[in-house]
Amino acid sequence: MAAQSSTLPTLAQLLEASLDPRTNKQAELSLRAEEKKPGFSILLLQIAATESYPYNTRLSSALCFKNLIKRNWTDEEGNYKLPEQDVGPLKAELVGLMVSVPAGIQTQLGEAISIIAKSDYYERWDTLVDDLVSRLTPDNIKVNIGVLQVAHSVFSTWRPLFRSDELFTEINYTLKKFCGPYLVALQNIDSYIEGHASDKQALQQAFTELDLLLQLFYDLSCQDLPPQFEDSIQQLASLLHKYLVYDNPLLHTDSDDDAGVLENVKATIFDALVLYVQKYYDAFGTSAAQFIGSSWNLLTTINSDVKNDILVSKALHFLTAISKVRSEAEAFNNESTLGQVVEKVILPNVTLRDSDVEMFEDEPIEFIRRDLEGSDSETRRRAATDFLRQLMDHFELLVTKIVLGYVERFLEAYNSDKSNWRSKDTAVYLFNSVAAKGVATASQGVTQINPSVDIGDFFQKHLANDLFTGDAEALLKVDAIKFLYIFRSLIDAPQWQQIMPLLVNHLGNSNYVVYTYAAIVVERILYLTGDNGRPIIDPSAIMPLAKDLVEHIFSLIEKDSAPQKVQENEFLMRCVMRVLIVIKEGLSPLTDILLSHLIKITNIIIANPSNPRFYYYHFESIGALIRFSDASQASKIQQELFQPFVTVLQNNVDEFIPYVFQLFAALLENNASGGLPPAYQSLITPILAPPVWEQRGNVPALVRLLSAIIPLASTEMQNSNQIEHVLGIFQKLVSAKSTESQAFDLLETVIECFPASALQPYWTPIFQVLFTRLQNSRTQTFDFRFVRLYHFISARDTWGINGTDFYISITDAVQQDIFRGVYLSIVLPESQKIVRSLDKKTACVSFTKLLGDSEAFVTRYPKGWPHSCNALLKLLEEAPAPTKADDIIADYDVEDMGFGVGFTQLQTIKKALADPFPDVVDLRKWVGGYLQDADKRHGGRVAKFVQESLSDDAKKVLMAYMTL
Repeated sequence: MAAQSSTLPTLAQLLEASLDPRTNKQAELSLRAEEKKPGFSILLLQIAATESYPYNTRLSSALCFKNLIKRNWTDEEGNYKLPEQDVGPLKAELVGLMVSVPAGIQTQLGEAISIIAKSDYYERWDTLVDDLVSRLTPDNIKVNIGVLQVAHSVFSTWRPLFRSDELFTEINYTLKKFCGPYLVALQNIDSYIEGHASDKQALQQAFTELDLLLQLFYDLSCQDLPPQFEDSIQQLASLLHKYLVYDNPLLHTDSDDDAGVLENVKATIFDALVLYVQKYYDAFGTSAAQFIGSSWNLLTTINSDVKNDILVSKALHFLTAISKVRSEAEAFNNESTLGQVVEKVILPNVTLRDSDVEMFEDEPIEFIRRDLEGSDSETRRRAATDFLRQLMDHFELLVTKIVLGYVERFLEAYNSDKSNWRSKDTAVYLFNSVAAKGVATASQGVTQINPSVDIGDFFQKHLANDLFTGDAEALLKVDAIKFLYIFRSLIDAPQWQQIMPLLVNHLGNSNYVVYTYAAIVVERILYLTGDNGRPIIDPSAIMPLAKDLVEHIFSLIEKDSAPQKVQENEFLMRCVMRVLIVIKEGLSPLTDILLSHLIKITNIIIANPSNPRFYYYHFESIGALIRFSDASQASKIQQELFQPFVTVLQNNVDEFIPYVFQLFAALLENNASGGLPPAYQSLITPILAPPVWEQRGNVPALVRLLSAIIPLASTEMQNSNQIEHVLGIFQKLVSAKSTESQAFDLLETVIECFPASALQPYWTPIFQVLFTRLQNSRTQTFDFRFVRLYHFISARDTWGINGTDFYISITDAVQQDIFRGVYLSIVLPESQKIVRSLDKKTACVSFTKLLGDSEAFVTRYPKGWPHSCNALLKLLEEAPAPTKADDIIADYDVEDMGFGVGFTQLQTIKKALADPFPDVVDLRKWVGGYLQDADKRHGGRVAKFVQESLSDDAKKVLMAYMTL
């Protein structure tokens, strides 16, 4: 690797400084400055590879390299962002370097390779597989592990992808080169294991390699059965079975909690078996019987140690998958066999263990997350339930009868001795497993039940009392509350009105899991609506409770002031958010209380954002306060939130910044003063600076904030020559497909808020950029927004001339008569694809004003007049429906959110769509009236066009509008 190694010591010092909290910020800024220089990436790899540097420095270098690749490998068009002279050497050296460095550094470099491969493999990195294959050896396990980690990081990206010709071309290319050596590597590791059966260290390494090979078996098979594997299916099945039943005391771990390589290999084998049963049963089915028997033996002999949880879950996943095949499921179709399944497989895996109770007591938030529906699918309970329900799909009556027998037995054990509370917990869990049918949803819970059970009767007889009495075991209270959570949509409104006070009372329970589950169910019930679309719990019933409710939940959140503890429990914060959303304007009397707590929490968690769900709900709660508070309190809210939000920006809290920009925008959009508050004027210069726009996750929120500032400060910005800065941002955004929509949002704000005279110098460069994109890199979104911009300009009356004529004049300055082709090939056809009502309305106004007043369509483009009229009539055939009140909260469920790095829309302050022509109520009538008036203004010109250029049908429709 050729680079200026004289700078290595300097770079190493910066990397070391980045590890020290005292010098971290400055070091990271210096590294960002260095990364723009050619050869920087090569230097990072050199440091990662150099053994003379401390391990932490080498690891820091590898991490910095990975992040550099993540940010700067290619742009959206696939062009390299790194210097061209660095790209080739990087790809040539990476694999060799990865196989030689320690495991921690390997992990970082492996992720970087995966990013590069996602962009370049295979067409721009066609040497990768050859390089990998050339490095595989019969017995150098360390090197093989490095090679296979690279291969897995590349090939595993196929797993979630949809089938496509391009994908299969890549896979087939890989299979031709890789499958042969891969099968040899499997034979080699099998022989190596047999030859080193008494060497513990060698076995540990060999099973690590075997695990990687088996993960690659899944990768290579995930889309289609490789022909090379199909030809060797019996041998491969034999090898998989060999290691599924393999045992060697040297591979046993001393820990009860942490799985070892032996458990990992077996779990990986089960993953592959599930894949082959689900996708390739025709080829693999003849081998299935041996795996069914071995799975049964494993499940009936393995102990309850936590370290075996994933393995047991995977084995149950396999039995679930094989049971979906009716012919295989028939083996279970008798009462004796199903009884054995329930007793020996289901019961041991749904019964609470000491480790579960310890988690309930010592790690309650982890217990809750594992226990919730749809959470960790690798729990024994979840996997056992899935297997049981799969058997119920085939043999519902028989399974129900057997399971309810055990439910009754366990309840009797509890009723005869209350110390047997674990028996009752098992009974409740089993009942839930057979009572629920279908897929439970996050918003509704279970919506179908087994007709052979009565959930209301079961609750009243066995669970209700645990909610009423104070001395019930905490876990049984949780069982009762969770029962309500699971079957919430099947409980009617009158019942919920009786139950709700009990749940609110349980928010005061001293047990963490109990009060958290109570908050979870309260939040879900406040979201739930009945068949009539109205809330199950009327908001008026919550209003009297709201103050005490939110204050109590805030006290639970703030009980421990450490940042990590404050944001640990997202379920509590979500409950606060839901209460505020439900009571809407009723939160105004609580403004001071809410501001106090929300600002306090913001100031605490700034130090260490660690739970994305918590702070999402936190910022949604602030959004609800901004949206629903009384207008008289807007100024106060604006002032008090300003400083904590500025602190977020000053401290570069990347996780919070997109939320803060959205909230700043909402505060300004609610501003009643008509001007930009003085404190907010200090935001203009920083948000116009290029660095803040480099984080893609900031862009939507920044555009919204800038679009909120411009109407309030257009004069000041014009006087400060800041229009050009704004348009520079537009140019940057419109050049990328991911931000082109935001670019048009910003441009429309500029056009709307700055006077035409101020924009005069910029029209030509604006449209040069737009026409270049239109010619070289069209997308569906760009076409739509380009056409919407045309109508936005054409429909406006602020130009001193007709809007269409103004548009033609500014595009003529780019290229004479360019409008003709753009209008015919893009504007007219794309206008018919407009979907949103307000956009259709703008297009109709635009076409109408063109038909009535455009001079260009009389003198230059008279043949375009009937085309435009027909386009208008087609749009009017599906006239825009009246816009509904923007109440996005009622039907929005945050459980459906995805969280992560980047932009997440705050729904409580989602910007309402503004009607640009609120005075136009009956659009058809307005069109007819406008054209009548235009006809009078222009001496019958409109009528002449109608008579001479429209078809009889078009004339009839248009004349009907003109007589409304």
